[in-house]
Formats: sequence, C-alpha cells, structure tokens
Amino acid sequence: MGKGRPRTVETGQSFVSSTGSLNIPSGPVYYPSEEEFRDPLEYIYKIRPEAEPYGICKIVPPKNWNPPFALNFDSFTFPTKTQAIHQLQARPASCDSKTFELEYSRFLEGHCSKKLKKRVVFEGEELDLCKLFNAVRRYGGYDKVVKDKKWGEVFRFMRSGKKISECAKHVLCQLYREHLYDYEGYYKRLNRDRVKSCKRGIHEEAKSENKVKGSSSKRRRKNGDHEKVKVCKVEEEELDQICEQCRSGLHGELMLLCDRCNKGWHIYCLSPPLKQVPPGNWYCFECLNSDKDSFGFVPGKRFTLEAFRRLADRAKKKWFGSACASRVQIEKKFWEIVEGSAGEVEVMYGSDLDTSVYGSGFPRINDQRPESVELKAWDEYSRSPWNLNNLPKLKGSMLQAVHHNITGVMVPWLYVGMLFSAFCWHFEDHCFYSMNYLHWGEPKCWYSVPGNEASAFEKVMRECLPDLFDAQPDLLFQLVTMLNPSVLRENGVPVYSVLQEPGNFVITFPRSYHGGFNLGLNCAEAVNFAPADWLPHGGSGAELYQLYHKAPVLSHEELLCVVAKSDWDSKASAYLRKELHRIYTKERTWRERLWRSGITRSSPMSPRKSPEFVGTEEDPTCIICKQYLYLSAVVCRCRPSAFVCLEHWEHLCECKSWKLRLYYRHTLAELSGLVLVVDKHASEEIPQSDGLQKISLRSNELNALKKKVKGAYVTHAQLAEQWLSQSGKILQSPFSSDAYTNLLKEAEQFIWAGSEMDPVRNVVKNLTEARKWAQGIRDSLSKIENWSPACGFEKVPLKRVKKLLSFDPVPCNDPECLKLKDHAEKASLLVQDIDAALSKCSKIDELELLYSRACSSPIHVKKSEKLSQKISLAKVCIDSARKVISDKRPAAIEVDILYKLKSEILELQVQVQETEMIFDLVSLAESCQDRCRSVLNGSVTLKDVEALLQEMETFSVDIPELRLLRQYQIDVALWISRFNDIMTNVHLREDQQNVIDELNRILEDGQALKIQVDELPLVKIELKKAYCREKASKACGTKMALDFLQQLLADAVVLQIEREELFLRLSRELAGALQWEEKAKDILARKGQMSEFEDLIRTSEHIVAIVPSLGDIKAAVSVAKSWLNSTKLFLESDFSGSYASCSLLKLGDLMELVSQSRFLKITLEQQIMLKKVLEKCMKWQHDAHSLLQDVECLYGVTDIGDGRSNGLISKIKHLVNLLESAIKSGLTLGLDFPEIPKLQNACSTLHWCNKVLSFCYLTPHYEDVESLMDTVEHLSIMFSSGNMLRSLISGVKWLKNVSEVISAPVKCKACKLTDAEEMLAEYQGINISFPMMVEQLTDAAYKHRLWQEQVHQFFSLDLGERSWSQIMQLKEKGKASFFTCAELDMVLSEVEKVENWKQHCMDAVRNFAGDEKSLLCALEKIKESLDKSLYIYQKSQGCEGECLCLCCTNGSEDWDFLTCSTCKDRYHLQCVGYRNHAEEVYICSFCQLLVGGSTPQKGGGVLRHSGKYLDLKRLSELLSIDENFCVRIEERDILQQIVDQAYACKKCLTEMAEFEMHYYNKNQVSAVSQKLNTALKAIATAGVYDHQSYCDLEQALARCSWRFRVARLLDALEKGLAKPLIQQIQQHLKEGEAMNIFPEDYFRLKLSELKHIGLQWADRAKKVAADSGALGLDGVFELIAEGESLPVCLKKELELLRARSMLHCICRKPYDERSMIACGQCGEWYHIKCVRLVSPPKVYICAACMPGTENFVFTSEPLDHERSTYAKFVEPKTPSPRRTKPRTGPKKSESSLTKKLLTIRNKSSVFVHPPSGIDRLWWQNRKPYRRAAKKRAELDSLTSFFHRQQQ
Repeated sequence: MGKGRPRTVETGQSFVSSTGSLNIPSGPVYYPSEEEFRDPLEYIYKIRPEAEPYGICKIVPPKNWNPPFALNFDSFTFPTKTQAIHQLQARPASCDSKTFELEYSRFLEGHCSKKLKKRVVFEGEELDLCKLFNAVRRYGGYDKVVKDKKWGEVFRFMRSGKKISECAKHVLCQLYREHLYDYEGYYKRLNRDRVKSCKRGIHEEAKSENKVKGSSSKRRRKNGDHEKVKVCKVEEEELDQICEQCRSGLHGELMLLCDRCNKGWHIYCLSPPLKQVPPGNWYCFECLNSDKDSFGFVPGKRFTLEAFRRLADRAKKKWFGSACASRVQIEKKFWEIVEGSAGEVEVMYGSDLDTSVYGSGFPRINDQRPESVELKAWDEYSRSPWNLNNLPKLKGSMLQAVHHNITGVMVPWLYVGMLFSAFCWHFEDHCFYSMNYLHWGEPKCWYSVPGNEASAFEKVMRECLPDLFDAQPDLLFQLVTMLNPSVLRENGVPVYSVLQEPGNFVITFPRSYHGGFNLGLNCAEAVNFAPADWLPHGGSGAELYQLYHKAPVLSHEELLCVVAKSDWDSKASAYLRKELHRIYTKERTWRERLWRSGITRSSPMSPRKSPEFVGTEEDPTCIICKQYLYLSAVVCRCRPSAFVCLEHWEHLCECKSWKLRLYYRHTLAELSGLVLVVDKHASEEIPQSDGLQKISLRSNELNALKKKVKGAYVTHAQLAEQWLSQSGKILQSPFSSDAYTNLLKEAEQFIWAGSEMDPVRNVVKNLTEARKWAQGIRDSLSKIENWSPACGFEKVPLKRVKKLLSFDPVPCNDPECLKLKDHAEKASLLVQDIDAALSKCSKIDELELLYSRACSSPIHVKKSEKLSQKISLAKVCIDSARKVISDKRPAAIEVDILYKLKSEILELQVQVQETEMIFDLVSLAESCQDRCRSVLNGSVTLKDVEALLQEMETFSVDIPELRLLRQYQIDVALWISRFNDIMTNVHLREDQQNVIDELNRILEDGQALKIQVDELPLVKIELKKAYCREKASKACGTKMALDFLQQLLADAVVLQIEREELFLRLSRELAGALQWEEKAKDILARKGQMSEFEDLIRTSEHIVAIVPSLGDIKAAVSVAKSWLNSTKLFLESDFSGSYASCSLLKLGDLMELVSQSRFLKITLEQQIMLKKVLEKCMKWQHDAHSLLQDVECLYGVTDIGDGRSNGLISKIKHLVNLLESAIKSGLTLGLDFPEIPKLQNACSTLHWCNKVLSFCYLTPHYEDVESLMDTVEHLSIMFSSGNMLRSLISGVKWLKNVSEVISAPVKCKACKLTDAEEMLAEYQGINISFPMMVEQLTDAAYKHRLWQEQVHQFFSLDLGERSWSQIMQLKEKGKASFFTCAELDMVLSEVEKVENWKQHCMDAVRNFAGDEKSLLCALEKIKESLDKSLYIYQKSQGCEGECLCLCCTNGSEDWDFLTCSTCKDRYHLQCVGYRNHAEEVYICSFCQLLVGGSTPQKGGGVLRHSGKYLDLKRLSELLSIDENFCVRIEERDILQQIVDQAYACKKCLTEMAEFEMHYYNKNQVSAVSQKLNTALKAIATAGVYDHQSYCDLEQALARCSWRFRVARLLDALEKGLAKPLIQQIQQHLKEGEAMNIFPEDYFRLKLSELKHIGLQWADRAKKVAADSGALGLDGVFELIAEGESLPVCLKKELELLRARSMLHCICRKPYDERSMIACGQCGEWYHIKCVRLVSPPKVYICAACMPGTENFVFTSEPLDHERSTYAKFVEPKTPSPRRTKPRTGPKKSESSLTKKLLTIRNKSSVFVHPPSGIDRLWWQNRKPYRRAAKKRAELDSLTSFFHRQQQ
C-alpha cells in the first residue's frame, strides 16, 4: 500500500485509497527519513495528531533498516491454538437450555396459563427452542426476520452445514410464531423495564451519594432501646448464604439470588455491577451459559516452523489452488467464513508466544548470535530503539519505571500465523499504544475503529450480537468475536484498513478497537508502549477495569506516583499534572467521606524496598473490583485478609465504622507535593497553574470539613487543635506508655490529611521517637538487671546503650536513664583493659583471664570477640608447630605449610616456646630449594640428577623442585626403553606408516625431555628411511606419475636402501610405461583411425604409471563420439517423416556441426554426408523467400470491388495452394526455418480475406462478423500497410457496427437514429460493397420514425383519454425497436413509475388481501371492512342500518344468527364456532372482556384477519407519492376513499377514548363500558389501524378492566362475602397509578381509605407483638378483636398477636427474647434460667412430667459458643446444603408459634432463641434471602385482541 506514490519530503507520509473487497478506506501510511527514524517516540508524537483519528497507521522504515531474524528456523518450536473461524461471528450463545426452559415455562404458566410441551419436533428432530429464540434475536426479532426473509439464515445459524427447503422455512416460521412470539414480546418488555429501573437506580444513587450511611443510622437511633439491641444482634446471626464473588455473607439486602441454582451474588460484585435489584426473574451467568456450547481458542499441537509451513501451504492450496490469490479474493473468502456461509473452517495460530521463553525475532544482547549474522549488524539492531524489546523502556516512555517483565507489555509477544488465522476485535490492556512488526511471510490485514468512536462500536456490537452479550457482558474482553467492518460502516461507525507487509510497523492508538487476519504464513512480533500522551487514556482504562471488575496488569496510580518522583520528559508535564490532580482529588474526596462516616483509625502502608520502580512488590487487591490498592485501602479486624478500595468500603462487612481502618501509602500532603512539583515544572510553559488554585481551594474546604460529635458539629481543624493542646501537656509530664499510645491512636484521624496537618505530624513524630527512646531505655535496663550467666538471655550491646544515652536533650523525662548510665560506665572500663591487652605481646594465660571478665559482664562488649579470636588462633598455632616438629618421615611436611606457620607466629604477638625450632626447619628447606633450582636452570645430565636425588632422600620437608627432578629421571628411562623396542627389525615391517607414526611420537617426546639423551639423532635418520619405504609401497599399489617414480628411486640410492626387493620391482615397471608414451605421441601427430585410438586405450590399462598422453587420447575419442551423436538426427534414414513426431531441429545447429567437423583429430566418413544435407536446406529457403514476395505484391492491390469481377478471389485461392505446398515441404525437412511462421501467417491472412469477400452477396450473422473482428485482433498480419488489407479491415468494422444494430441477439449498445444515418454515410467511403446490409438498416430507421409519431400523438391527448393499455402497447413496440430515443425513455419511465406505485401498494396490503393477486380486489376488500366499521360507530350513535354479522363480510343472510344478550349484536353461528342451540343465552367475547376481563373462546372470530392490519400512516404516504401520473389509475381513487374512511374511524375512536379518560363517577361505568365495547368491535372489524389510537384504546380498556376488578372487590366487601387483603389493595393502587388513573377517581379513593385503615392498625399490631409482654393480655385481645372487625384482612399481624397472647414457662410470661428449651414429653417451653440449667442439655424432661424428681436432663456437648452466648460476629462460611423435602404447612387451628416450636423440637429438642423477635424462631431453617420481583401493570388478557404485525 502506498509504494507506488512518491515520498513526501516534508511530512514523510502518504495516504492511499482502499484496495480491499469491502471498500474500507485505508489508514495513513508513513515513510520516515533516516533522520526521523532515529527516535520512534518522537516520530510517533509528530504524526499522532494526524494519525490518531484513524486509530491505526503503518510505518515503512527506510531501506537501510533491515534487521536479521534472530530465531533458528530448524530448532524453533512453538505451541498453537485452534481457531474455529466460522464461529467468530456466526455462533450461537453458550446458553443453557435448562435455564431457558425454566424461564420459558414460568412465562407460560404466569402469562398464558399453559404448560411447557415436552418436545417440539422439526424435520424429525427435536427443536431447540433456546437456540431458535437466540437465532431470531440475532437477526433482529420475528418481524424483521419475516420482513427480510431471513429464515434460511436462522436455520443455518441453528444447524450449520445443513440445507433447508422453502417449505421447511415456512414450518420453522410457524413454530416460532406458535411457541416463541409471545415470549419475545414479554422478553422485550422486561428488558425495557430493566433499563428504566437501572436509570432510576442511577438517579437515586446520585441523589443520595452524600448520605450513604447517615440515613440508616438515623433511623436506628429513632427506634426504642429494644430496637437497638435487635440491630446489634442481626450482625451476630449465622448467615447461610454467601456471595460467590467476595465469599462474604454480609449485606443480605443486596444479595441477588439466581432463580435456578439459588447461588448468591451481591449486586455490586457483578461484572458490570448493578445499581439495584432488576425486575423479573434473574439467572447467573453460570446458569445462562452452557459449558457444552462455550467458545474459545483451545490449545493445539506444538509445531516446528517447517511443519507449520507445510500445514499452511496445504491450507492455502486447498482454498485457492496453486495460483496466486489476491487480497480481494482472500478477504472476501475470510468474511464469508466468518459469517458462516462457507462451512466449518479451523486453523492453527501460534499466538501470544512469550519471547522470554520462546525467543524474539529481533536480536538481543544476551542471545546467542547465529553464524550467518555479522557481529556488527547484531550489535546495531540489538540496541536499536525500534527493536520491540527496547521500545517500552526508551527515554520518554512512561513504562521505564516498570520493574517486572509483563508479557505483551514489557516483553514482546511473537505470532506465527497461517491463512485466515485471526486476531479479533479488541483494544489494548490499559488502553496502551501497540506496535506490531511483521518479520517475514504473507501480509497481515488490519481493521481499526478510532478511539473516539469506541462507544459507537460497542453499541453496534451489542445490537448485532445481542445473545452473545447477554451471555457474556464482558465479551469484548475475551478476544474471540469478529464482526464484518461493512456492518459497522452501515451503522455509522468509521472503520479503516491497513495491509501490513514484511518489514512494516503497524501502530494502534489508545482505546482504538482493532482486529484482522493473516493472508498466509507469516511471523510477527508485538509489544505495548506508553508515551506521555497515553496517561489520560490509562486513567480511563483503569476506570473501565474497575467498572467491569477486571484485574489490571499494573497499578495506574503507582505508575503515576513513580513517574512523578523520577525525571520525566518535558512533554509529560501537562498530562502528568492532570492525572495527578485527578487521583489527588479523588483520594481526598473519599478519605474525607470515610472520616465523616466514622472511620478514624488509619495506618501508613509499609514502605517499598524499591520505590523507584513499579511492581516490585505485590499490592493487595479489592475483593469487590479486583483493583490494586496502591494509594489506600480499608480493612476490618473481622476479615483481616480482605481489603477493599475506598469506594467499596461499605461492602467490606457490617461492623461499625469505627472498627474499620484506613491504610494509606501517601498522606494528602505528600500527594499535593507531587502535584506542586509537576505544576512548578509545567509553569515554565503555562503562566498560571489551575492545579495550584484547585489544591488551595481544597485546602480551604478541608478547614470546613466537619462532622457531628456528641451532638455538636466539629471541624477537622478544631479536633486537631484540641489534640495538639492535649499532646503538649502529656509531653511535659513523666513518661506513660498508655498515655502516649492513646494519644497516637487519636492522631490517626489527622495524619492522612494535607499540609494543614503538618503540626500534628511533627508532634506525632516527636511522640513516636520519645516513646521509642523510653521503651529502649527500660528494655535495656530490664535485660541488664535480669541477666545472669546461667539464664541464657541475650546481652544488651554496649553500642545500643551508648546510642540511647547520647540523646541531648532527652526526648522525655524518664528516671531510669541514670541507672543505665552507671552500667555503661562499667562496661567502658572493661573495653579499655581489652584494648591494652591486644596492643602488646602477652601470655596466653593473661588473655584467658581477661576474657572471663568480659563473659561475666551483663553488657555485650564487641572487643571481647577479638580477644576470643586471638586466644583461639594462638592455641591452634601451638598445636600445629608441635606436630611439624615431631614428624620425621621423608617429604611428609609441605613447605607452604611451614612458611604459613612461621608467618602466623610472627603476626599473633603471643609468647610461644616452639618458635625457634620452627625457624631452623624453615632455613634447611630454603637451602634445599636453592640447590634444586640451580640444577634445573642449567644444562642437566642424567648423572647429575641421580647424584642430587640420592643425597636428599631422607629430608622430611616436601620440596616441589626436588619432586620435579625425580619425575624427570623417570621420564628419561621410559623414553629409552621405547626407542629400543621400535628399532628391532624395523626394515622388515610391512606397516611402514605405523613405523612413521611411532618414530614421530618418540621424536616429539625426546625433544620435550628436560634431560639430554644420546639416542635422539638416530631417530631422525630412521624416520627418513621409513618415509621412503612408505612411498614405494603406495607406488606399487596405485598408479603414480612418471616423475614421481624417478625421484623416489633417486632418494632410495641416497639412503642406501635401493637394493631392497621393493625398489627393484619398481624399476622394472617404470621402463614399460616410458615405451607406451612414445607410441601415443606418434598416433596423435598423424590423425589415425578410430581403431588405433581404441587399441592404445586398452593397452594403457596394464601400465602401473600415469602416462601424460593418455588424457589427450581419451579426449580425442570422446569429442569424436559426441560429434557423431549430434549428427544422428540429421543423418537417419527415416528423417523425412520425423517432423510429425518430434520437435523441429535448428538450422543453425546443422551449420555449427559442419563447422566443428574440421577440428576433429580422428578421420570420419559422416563429415561428407552432413555437408550434403546443408546444401538441400539452403535451396528450400531461397524458394520460400520468392513466395513471400508474391504475397506482398497481392496485398498492394487497390481495385477490390466485389472480388469476382476482377478475379481477386481466384488469385487468392491459387496463392494459398502454393503457400500450403511450401509449408508442407519445409516441415518435411524437419528444421526450424524462420520462414515457416511467415508462410503460415500469410496463408491465414489470405483465408480471412477470402471470407470477408464472401459477405458481399449475403446477410451475415452477428456472430460471424464478430468472429472476423476477433481474428483481426489475434492474427499477426504482415504487410498491414497494404491497400487491400486496409480496405477489408475498414469494411469489416463497418459491418460489425451495423450487425450490432440489426442482427445482434442482445443489444450490445444503445444506438440512436442519428447513428444509423452516420453508418449509411460512412458506407460511401469504403471500397467494398454490402448491399443487403444497407437495405435492412434503411428499413429499420423508417419504422422507428413512425413509432415516434405515435408516442407524440399519445401524449398530446387529455389525461382522461390516456389508457393504461395504450401506453403498454407503446412500451412493447419501443422495446422491439433497434434504436433508443428520448420518447422511449419517457414511456419506460412513466410505466415504471406506475408499476412501482402499484407494487408498493400491493406490498402494503398483501397480508390483509391473502390470496388476492389483484391490487384492485384487495383494496375493495379493505374498503368493505371500513364500511362495516363505520356502520358500527353509526349504530352506537343511534343511526339505523342493516343487521350485519360483526365477524364476517361474506356471510349469507340465510345462515343462523346468535344475538348477544348484553350488547344485542348478531353473530353467525359458523363465525363464532358456537355449536349450542341458537336459543341459548350467548355473551359475545367483547362483552366478556369488558365485564369479566376473560379471554374469548377459541375461534371466537374477533380477529378474522389473523392480526394482519394495515397502517394508516403508510397508506397516507402511498397516496401522496408520485401524484403526477401520466395516466388515470382506478386503484388510486379507491385508496383515497379508504384513507378518508380510516380517518373518520380514527376520529370516532379518539372521541370515545377521551370520554373514558374524563369520568370519575361510579354511575358512569356502564356508559363508558358501552362506548369501549363499540370501539373494540369497530377496531376488530376494520382492516386499517392507527398506532396512537390503538394505544389510547388499550389504556382505556386497561383502566376499565381495573375499575371492574376493583368494583367486584368492593362489592364482595359490602356484601360480607370476603375481605380484601392489604397486599391486594396495595397492588391495585400501584396498578392504578401506573395507568394514570386520577386521584379523584371514586374507586381509587375507596382503595386509599382501606389502605390507610389497614396500615394504621398493622403498625400498632407490630409494635405490640415485639414489646416482650409490656401490654397486658386484655389490651392484646382488644387489639385482636379490633383487627378482626376491620374491612381489610391482615393475616400476618393477627397471627403475631395471637402468638403474643400465649404464655409459657413457670413464670407464665409471653414469648420474649430469652433463651428457651422444650420439654421432650409435653412440649411445653421453659426459660433456661427459670429452670436453673447451666447449659442446654440434649434431652430435657420438665418437673410436671416427672413429679417427685428434679428436672431430668440428658447432657450433651455444649452448643456453639457464638450461638449460645451471642459472642462477637464472625464472617460466615460456606452454607449448609439446602433441604430438598418440601415443608408442609400446619393446620389452621394451630397457632403460628406452636407450629414453629414443634418443628424445632422434633429436630433437636433444644431451642436457643435468637434475639430478633418471633420471626427469629426460624433462624436455623430460614431460607436464603429472596428478591421481591417488581410487577408491572400488564394486560395480558388483551394480547390476543391487539396483537398486530407491523408492515
């Protein structure tokens, strides 16, 4: 891309147009110069403003940049992943069919009162409704699939690889309509409600952002004392449901349970999190997704590059064969595969290969350099900044400070791809830049969406793949999904393409979505990088990770802080300042919010070991959002291993806020300092910093930071002042550890703040130092006073004591300091004594005495260690000296040990008795060494060495030089023995080569000896003789040159060995070789016969020597034979017939052979024969030239005529015969004559001329003329300048133009009448005549003029006189004409305009018309339905009309009728499907709906058109389209009448809906019902509908139905039949509010009164039920009686009061919060304290059941401590398995309390009562928290009446 364009000198860039098959515009391509290419970050910064709007760009390096590929092709192996390309887009979601069936069955039961069928069969197999539903959703829903006729695609999506017939498509459509259409509508409504609730939750959260916890705390304080206890005890309750994400069972009110598996998730733990509980059923992603259908790239085989290349080649050959496929072909095929229309395709891709494991394609300094790469090039490219291994750490990169090697970010990834292997849509981690380099192979195709269009991209992806995103909301993080760029562009998302070729770089910009695929085998490498301008994008990426709860690659906050503390680039100032200020503001806001919420405890985090690097230590992560907690975190003692970020502190646990602790890395003062440093650096470029102003403003705000403490508001600064005042007093008092500790704990709420708290931090520092000093004083003194030699405790170092005593002034007042000073003085005196002993030469006894003093001191003195060391060394030295003196063995003592011992004695400065003896022994050893060295340095003889060794044989010291002399003596003796063995019979040995080797080795060994030997010269002489014998032996076995043999015999004479048998035989063979050489020279000189040469070659085989002339003899024979073989083709007897079966011979080859025959050295007879053949060929060539000249003369003829009168045709035929004869004779010779093609061309040309002349007397077909023109183009015509050829070619061209008009089967081009006239004029100028063609052309022109006159006459008539049939006749005649004209275009345009309008109308009414083929009949049918609808409206207004059946328009008057007993309308028995007798009472379905709200019976006939209605708006649009038709159209008039009638119906319907909206009185119900009944019948009858009117009627019917239901409820109450439940009343009020029923409405007012009465009594009942017996039983009974007399049923509250009235235990008290136990026989309950039990037993029998005895107890293990004593709350563990047996309800006569107590008694006979009221009786068996699904006001009973298909 872009290679053909010139380089841009100034900018170095080039933009090119798209070349792909998808018409995707190309991204920019840049060509940097060598100067620009030096710094990659600088160059990218330069091009960024221009390239970033594309999201991608390509950089082509300069030509001199050519890095070597560093990997070994033979040894490199890599793993792969298998990619199913056909499933990247066209794959079903991994949905779980069981979850779908569960939700679908709940829908059927709740909304359709049906049950799920066990099996739905389609084409003999069970139909997966889940896949069918998702497939239709993928293509836009049922209506869109029907409209676009996409059922074939839906089927392929479900069952890939199978075909479907048209009939099967229809069946599939009907099955979906029957089973899933209603569910689709329900699903869409539910999604809309979820979106609304989500938006409402966000709005409410924004309002209450600053009151997160205050409201709940205030509500608790408003309650009574017993309520406070209740809230506290809730925390201690054992929870049996935990969140699967954070593993916490807290915050049960925010726990969302899956409606299938019952597992729980907090709504804030989901990814992405939810703002509130969604309406309807909810299923977790584990239940929604099926492992069976899950999609991903599975690991594949491991390949070598060669094996992978073979696999890639086979794949490409399979798709495109051996031909070279273009990018357009490959790209088109790839997207066909992705969209699922090319079958199943799987490829292998070696992706994401860690270069630190598998190796990099770029050179690296520490890697082994291949031998093929030069060292200079290796070093150059290993240090290049464009080397991807160096790019992330370049100067100016924000990743310089990252310490650990993050694969893909800091360490490149390697990619080995094949054809169609793809990388799916994604953007980089943390929105990094990325750079990709293609090392070698086929190109890589990239697509990119700019970063500023990322939201639009994500929206289109979600709309196009809704089922995939429902199953995986974070789908775009998975990198497994593709979408055709054409789809994105159709939806307004800009997409750009780049074709990356080998040696090119591709850059992607932050947040830029990109993807692509490989066009074949290639190898690429990629890495991320982050220049300064990336910083704001990195912040956005971190927020995105937090939103989706994804673990980040690194901490963005840590990176910012580390970069701010280092030397950053000047370009980074603006970006760094903005990001630092953002995190500073965020951190300060949240810390202040935590302080207001009561979190006052804080601690700094432990400091980093390497704070200048990022990632050296692992930070904790938030258990909710998974983000690194670098700056701050919140933790609680109840969950010490769990950390959360400041934004999720409320979700950590349910402990009080004062129990939580804030951990922080930097104080706000330190963070603001970083911002100020960056601001100061940036102020050089920017005059005034906004950041400084904002920080100053925030500092003022902190002074206003306040919270309520003990009933009054106190600011943060005021609390700090109070603390400073208190700390001053404590510092002046004597030291108290508790006071200091408490003061430091109070200071924790101030230290994290800004610079305004610096005084607090300074005091804290002083307090900390003072406490540390005082604790050190007391700790040291305690150790000194308690130490004794027998205790084994560690001593206090003197250095530490002195350090503590060196403080001046002392940090605080501590009297223990004086005691420590006395002990320090004693230790100092001991140190002085040790120094004196070490500085002089003392005795060993004195040193040991001083060391014992040091050991008994309680303070550790470091000098005592040196004293101990000196004593130990002295003892070791004395022992070594005694051993040396006592050992008398020869060479037993090493001389180095002796010298070392002497030096140690001198260094120790200790008095030792053995010193003198050691020094004497050293002197003797030095004397021996001197003598040995003098012998070694001189000329050594064997006798001298032996004498010295004998003298020093008994010396006890091992001298190295003496040992060396002994070894020299042994080596000489061994060498002399070897020499004597070799010289034995050396001249008789046959293996002379071995003799040579042995003599060479012994010669080398002798020369290496250190002692001189006399036998060394003899070895050299014997070696020369052995060489001579070896050469003679080789000469006898192989052929040698004559000169070599003569020289060998001369050498033997010199060495006096010529009389040996070997050399005598060699002399005889030399004489025979000299004789053969003389004979050979004689034959070569006289050019002998072939036989003589062959005889010489045979005799040479018996000669042992190499003769010089043998090569010349063989060369002469070889050349002669080669020449003979070359002449065989020219001299064979059957040569004349060989041209047909073999290739022609070259004439030049024949001439070359004749020339070569003169240089042969042998005489041959074939030389004469070859000369004769050459003469024959030259003669034929002369005749061919003469014939070609005759053809040239014929081409010059000017008089052509008709070809017969002047004999031109006969001349052409005669010349053709001669040419064919010459061609045949030339081919017979079998040579490749250059004249033959010329003769053949001339013959073909004359044949063509003859055929052209034959057309003068007939009318040729268009194909024949076109064939003649094609022949002209393909025929290489000689002498084209001839007059005859020019004339014939001109005639054929004219003939073709005329044939295209007259005789062409299909019109090749548009021809006008003027074109025909020009053809006739052109005919006059050609020299050849075609009379028949001229006649036909003239006739066609005349007929066309007549047709034009008819058209003008038609359009001159009035509009009413123009008929549709007339213009259709004109159209047919015009299309049959040979010519085009404006009149024809006008006729066709008018006809097409009318036909298009009719087609639009037919499309609009097709569903209503059914099988009607005519538009006119269909419109008549619609008009009839509107007539009947208007009749119904008129009848309701009192107008008389004929009696019609409301269900049909074509029924007979003779059919039996039924009359509705309510509305008095008539219906045919056959239409309503009513089989009972006509005299029975009948109520129509419309009246049933309005009165009872029930669904009409099947076949009721209300929707006779099966729901297929026409949209009034569309009919109006059709009426207004193309009003100016040239003919009158009857259908248009009828359509105008239909629209007028429809608007009249709409007006009537609107009036009735408005009437219903504005009535509030109870007495108007019947009138409104009658109006709505009429409207419902009219709508059901009409074939045209208006959407808004229908919506108004739906709402009116819903309100009417609501009033009927409420009226029935109130009637039942008035008649005393049933009381309404409070839940029913609340539900009706909620529905009424949703339907916009006015508060003044009679029924709404009545319901509100009942609700107020019921809730008022219920509040009183709840308070009494929880008062623990405060109200007497009489008051309770009165309240129960009052509740039973209410007009509202409150079952739950009455049961609570009845349970409250029961008395228990011997104290006869009602149920309270004390722990109770049940008797195992009578079941009576007793308080544990009342019956005086210490702990709950296993079985308890009360005294009433066993009189005369005390309470009978079976003891057991005590209950869990936390359950029995309500100890401190701990985090719940995994819940116990849920019970599967259903719980049966108790009898009505039993009270609620008795029922619950008996259930618990049957389980364990023990009940330790939880402290939360009567509902807590279920605490052991309580179910997990369930969501209350929000219900909407739905009118499902009206669905069958108002369901319509939009056209």
